[in-house]
Amino acid sequence: MLQLTACSRALMHAKHRGRYGLIHQPEWPPEAGVSKYLSSDYLWRIDAIMTLSTLSALVAGLVFVAGMVGAGLMDLLTMKIRNWLVLTLLAFYVVLAPAAGLDPETVGWSVATALVVLICGFLLFSLNWIGGGDAKLAAVTALWLGAERTPDYIMYTALFGGVLSVILLSLRKLELPLSGRASPWMSRLSMNETGLPYGVAMAPAALLVLPHTIWFASLSV
Repeated sequence: MLQLTACSRALMHAKHRGRYGLIHQPEWPPEAGVSKYLSSDYLWRIDAIMTLSTLSALVAGLVFVAGMVGAGLMDLLTMKIRNWLVLTLLAFYVVLAPAAGLDPETVGWSVATALVVLICGFLLFSLNWIGGGDAKLAAVTALWLGAERTPDYIMYTALFGGVLSVILLSLRKLELPLSGRASPWMSRLSMNETGLPYGVAMAPAALLVLPHTIWFASLSV
């Protein structure tokens, strides 16, 4: 009974202090506080989006570099660029482009550019100037590099392809040493009837253009 009386007295005392301003009672709604918290939440969301965009661009850069190096080595060693490599690059672009913040207009122009490159590539393939894998790799590379940087990519590919052609044609005039004959890919490259592994030229051309693309612009944000 004494405990209940003490509690009731304490409650009455607290009520009395609050009525006469002795206890701070926060007003509602705390307009300044709400705006502050909303602003902080908004900034946090922006920071999270920017972090996701930067991380996606970083992953995209690593995937693209690995894909180009793999395509160049694959073409050099086997004279083929496998479809699974091209499709893997395509799949990663579909996933990473929106995550990295590429807007629909940019993606649309990239797709249109890739289709044009694919058509031109198969025209060259029908003339037996390049392989089918080269045409598909060029198209997916144009998709990644975008409409603005694809002309640079084509220019560097032509330049590196010309250098590659001169080197291989010069080497084919020489007799392959015995150590080279034991290597299937070196023996294949030494034959005049063997075509040129244009993937070897396309890979460094793409890597040279990559730092000037929108992917690196996302990394700098």
